[in-house]
Amino acid sequence: MDNPIAANVLGTTGAICWSVQLIPQIIINYRRHHTTGLQPSMMLLWAFAGIPLGIYNIVSGFNIALQIQPQILTFLSLVTWAQCQYYGSKWGLKRCISVTSAIGAVLGGVEVGLIFALRIPKRDGSQWPLTLMAVLSAVFLSLGVLTHYWDIYKHKTVRGISFIFVFIDALGDLTSLISIFFEKHLDVLGMVIYGSELVLWIGVMACGGWFNLKPWLRRWAEKKSSGDTTPGNPEGRDHTVVMHDLPSSTSVFRTPSASDRVATRRTVRSEESDV
Repeated sequence: MDNPIAANVLGTTGAICWSVQLIPQIIINYRRHHTTGLQPSMMLLWAFAGIPLGIYNIVSGFNIALQIQPQILTFLSLVTWAQCQYYGSKWGLKRCISVTSAIGAVLGGVEVGLIFALRIPKRDGSQWPLTLMAVLSAVFLSLGVLTHYWDIYKHKTVRGISFIFVFIDALGDLTSLISIFFEKHLDVLGMVIYGSELVLWIGVMACGGWFNLKPWLRRWAEKKSSGDTTPGNPEGRDHTVVMHDLPSSTSVFRTPSASDRVATRRTVRSEESDV
């Protein structure tokens, strides 16, 4: 289905989603001066994923939005990784800038060199180099998301994962995937790249529904059947105040592996003393 306008609109939407997903986290890290719960390995995996993805999209001749999208992903992932080193590993500012710039320069050089190099076998009808780029990008993107699955498995909860972030990233994958249907030729490998990450994010959302819904239903059933009928509380009201030191919903990469301190304070009414 050849529709360049639809392909560009959907591809642009995907690029915007992939940009928005990380910008709030970068701002929050700067304001809070810490990156607690943010995984540097995930940021590097996504930075690496942008290189083969950019090569594949450019050499395959995808719409401009899909060609720019991987560059945005790599750049913002490196910025976020630098924040992890600055706030988490206590690197100096000069060291963060120099190391991050060096990594970015190497990745950029590799991408440019391979773009020119892989155009030759593509022109000659050889597809395996591009296939390799597609596989590498899908693997790096998926490994980044799989870090969440490991945390869910260890802690049996998805507490701390922002579903706003999950939705935005999944929406970017979905719109990018659909845009491929409007290209001149239906690219199966491109569909695999975006589709694999989309499926993994859907799995994370399903886990969130499972682990969050079950405790809520259990608490609701217990409250419905018994309630709080302790002395001094004849109306059955619960005066327990729970204070969670948890990240806000905008802390998009906070995972269950971070230590969440929970303190419980119970308010007790004291009897009036005789004066």
